[in-house]
Amino acid sequence: MPKVKVAVVIPARLSAKRFPRKVLARETGKYLVQHVYERALGCPGIDRIIIATDSTEVEEACRSFGADVLMTSEKHVSGTDRVAEVALGLSHDVIVNVQADEPLIEHRDLTSLVQLLTDDVVMTTLAVRRSDAEGFRDPNIVKVVVGESGNALYFSRSPVPAAPAGPAEWFHHLGMYGYRREFLLDYSKMPPTLLEKRERLEQLRVLENGYKIRVGLSPHRHLGIDTEEEYRGFVAEYLAARPGRNA
Repeated sequence: MPKVKVAVVIPARLSAKRFPRKVLARETGKYLVQHVYERALGCPGIDRIIIATDSTEVEEACRSFGADVLMTSEKHVSGTDRVAEVALGLSHDVIVNVQADEPLIEHRDLTSLVQLLTDDVVMTTLAVRRSDAEGFRDPNIVKVVVGESGNALYFSRSPVPAAPAGPAEWFHHLGMYGYRREFLLDYSKMPPTLLEKRERLEQLRVLENGYKIRVGLSPHRHLGIDTEEEYRGFVAEYLAARPGRNA
């Protein structure tokens, strides 16, 4: 059986609404996108890691730490579209989309996204088990409802599924995906759907068009950085963990 070729693509833009220019935040001594890139390096089974951007400033910063960078169109409205543009020029069988604000990504996450792809599953993603009420009610945290088959039934910013008055287990969706390359190219051409627009979650386009998304469970903590406050927390933890900081 021929080896499956896998590429990781990290879409990186400067114009994030809640934390502009976050991918170039550098209070740790490394760019945020650099943390993500370096966490993915050396992952078994990954043949290429690419940062995709429309910013010459991001391109220059990424080249400064030796990253493989490709410039993409300024017209893309989503990271998926940016990843699909890169995939169009690749020959890899599987494309993994990792957000540029996930500095705690681990190799087993990337491996899981690839291994979950089967003959009848064209897209995969990850989630973390949680039971806290605060996160459950937070519209900035995306929830995923998973069926007995392990496939996603629905994604929402609302607290789903319905829970009793006390704490209940729920799944926090992580914004990273594995795709079969041909499906990704088809997906990027599908028009936005009603639920996608109402929830502001483009993965719902996949479900509304009848495709399956297999959900794997990540066993460890994740930190998607959406705000300056979250970034400051990451910086504090990173600096505290550095060897010799008190020397």
